[in-house]
Amino acid sequence: MAFIAPFRGVCFNPKKVGRLDDVMTPPYDVINDTLIAAYLEKNPYNMIRLDITKSAKAVSDDGHDTRYQDAASLFQQWLDDQVLQRDAEPAIYLYETEYNHPSGKTLTRKGLVCLVGLAEFAEGVVKPHERTFETVIADRLRLMETCKAQFSQIFSVFSDPDNRVMTRLEQVRGEALGAVRDADGCLHSLWRVSDGDAIYAVQRFFLDKSVYIADGHHRYTTSLAYRRKLTAARGSLDPKDPANHIMMYLCPMEDPGLSVLPTHRLVNWPGQMAVTDLLACIGPYVDVEEMKNGSRESLVGEVMSRMNELENLTLEKSSSTFGLYHPGEDRCFLLTMKSEARSSLDGRPDVLRDLDVVILSDLLIEKALDLDHTRCEQENLVRYFSDADEALDVAVKNSMDGDKQTPLLFVMNPTRVGQVQDVADQGLVMPHKSTYFYPKIMTGLLFHQLKDGEIINRLD
Repeated sequence: MAFIAPFRGVCFNPKKVGRLDDVMTPPYDVINDTLIAAYLEKNPYNMIRLDITKSAKAVSDDGHDTRYQDAASLFQQWLDDQVLQRDAEPAIYLYETEYNHPSGKTLTRKGLVCLVGLAEFAEGVVKPHERTFETVIADRLRLMETCKAQFSQIFSVFSDPDNRVMTRLEQVRGEALGAVRDADGCLHSLWRVSDGDAIYAVQRFFLDKSVYIADGHHRYTTSLAYRRKLTAARGSLDPKDPANHIMMYLCPMEDPGLSVLPTHRLVNWPGQMAVTDLLACIGPYVDVEEMKNGSRESLVGEVMSRMNELENLTLEKSSSTFGLYHPGEDRCFLLTMKSEARSSLDGRPDVLRDLDVVILSDLLIEKALDLDHTRCEQENLVRYFSDADEALDVAVKNSMDGDKQTPLLFVMNPTRVGQVQDVADQGLVMPHKSTYFYPKIMTGLLFHQLKDGEIINRLD
């Protein structure tokens, strides 16, 4: 059962910081050095100064890393100066995102922000679908334990076919806390809900539910590690202690505004590979149809359109189709997995054998191209792109790099939300970068401050 609770959110004070757009950032893991500099120039109160990244260096005269303590001191200073304001009473927060989908449609995704009681993955209450890496957790853990705060929400989904939760909360939607527009033009809006009856009804709803992490596996695992450290130091931890909870954005998986975009793969084959050799390698596993007559952009666009058509014809399972573009010879192909090739995945559970990302990884990259996962990771042979146009541009540029490599762009269909649920329900994990829930949650709209001695108002 999932224990959810209202909390006293911390928000930026627009009277102090000016335009809220200028102090927000995307999640830390998509921010590079160039973006860090741009955010710092935007506004002296930009969120990047708190939610620091590993590349944001700050070293004292004696050589010690001061990033984390600097962030903690700044966080407290901003609270003292009313740059950040903490709500006087606990609340649940409605979070809506209006955005343009790549298909051209304008959609609105609706969710709520609340605290969720931490649970180990083995308990089956909070379910992951991706692996995590200890080096990332170590960095986030130092930031959390030094600042005693959670600066961004975990993005999770839950099942609510009748839309009971959002309907109930929208009936008593309270004060608007502001709206910001991100770099993609998506509009993120936040409202406070403090109605006790509505909050109680939502808490009751979740008592027999599980939630599924969509984005934020490392941040969730970080909070688990933080709780273990406190428990070891204190001997025990009250179930209603703030450190026993994590701030989550929860969206119904049936919400019509919930979108998962594909993550395309650019494989840099070491050395030269002509199209004829490539087709000979993949031929045992896929049927091949060439897209002809057009610019590279129109060829890739055509193959993506064909893939989408075939995907829409298969309602329960993926169509197991891929696009393949060879920029060195400017040729593009539609690949469809042969039914007999599925037997090559016999070592995988059925729920994974139906995933396009597994078929690509296990059959086409590892078996056909003879590039095992370890080698791909160690030699950085695979790059991931949510934007097909960007992936195409990089592939073309890489193809000009003499005889050192042959870039091969694999265009993907998105993983379905139901597939995420099925994989998580069986306690399995997907390959790296299997999902891209869009848009990302903005960092800086709402914080959770971990105050020692406070009691979280949750149902037990």
